[in-house]
Amino acid sequence: MREKIFVADLADLIVNIGREIHVEKEEIALFRLPDDSVRAVGNRCPHENGPLAEGIVAGEFVFCPLHDYKVSLNSGEVQAPDEGCVNKYKTSVEDGKVYVWA
Repeated sequence: MREKIFVADLADLIVNIGREIHVEKEEIALFRLPDDSVRAVGNRCPHENGPLAEGIVAGEFVFCPLHDYKVSLNSGEVQAPDEGCVNKYKTSVEDGKVYVWA
């Protein structure tokens, strides 16, 4: 069963810049988008284990810093022609507090 866990204050997250967080044993990449929504995906690219929190965000995608794999922040799926996926985590922002279900 997943539970809601406080992970950050929204004001402390920089738009389009990832942050690596750890929730229990899970390594998660957290992103604040320009509309102040927050996305959370597994932090390791399925290709060469690149840290997605250090990737470049464009729209609702993050590009792996190692080999430019394009990963959807909505689904966690790697975009064609590459293949793979990372875990996607439910998030919410309540009164300026960011929560992840993990």
